[in-house]
Amino acid sequence: MLTLASKLKRDDGVRGPRASNPASDSTRRVSVRDKLLVKEVADLEANLPLNFPDPNKLHYFQLTVTPDEGYYQGGKFQFETEVPDAYNMVPPKVKCLTRIWHPNITETGEICLSLLREHSIDGTGWAPTRTLKDIVWGLNSLFTDLLNFDDPLNIEAAEHHLRDK
Repeated sequence: MLTLASKLKRDDGVRGPRASNPASDSTRRVSVRDKLLVKEVADLEANLPLNFPDPNKLHYFQLTVTPDEGYYQGGKFQFETEVPDAYNMVPPKVKCLTRIWHPNITETGEICLSLLREHSIDGTGWAPTRTLKDIVWGLNSLFTDLLNFDDPLNIEAAEHHLRDK
């Protein structure tokens, strides 16, 4: 059975010992991230316009979610997304730019959505098999079927919704 350790030892014997070069490791990760982003952004833009404040930064963009049902139907909610160098091993960072009274979004824009967590208790956190499209579906679901009053990030908003619904 071929293991990663034995393959690396064999490769070292052929090319000589590898020097640890953090810059090249980082460059490689950015390259993988950017390759994934080109495809994923193209898939997203087919159905959802994205705004790139800096056209040279494919890893930073804004999108608008417009729920078509539920309490927030017809609203327009803008989110900024920053995709880290280690993507797709870690999730993008997403923040809500629109001030909103929502049980799962704080007044400062922090979002409680399990797939945005690197690790989650229920196993529904980020996985390398997820894509930006999953994030958009998750954000849209926050305004419809994932509206969570039982485990809110914004407790005051959840209590208000439950009291006055």
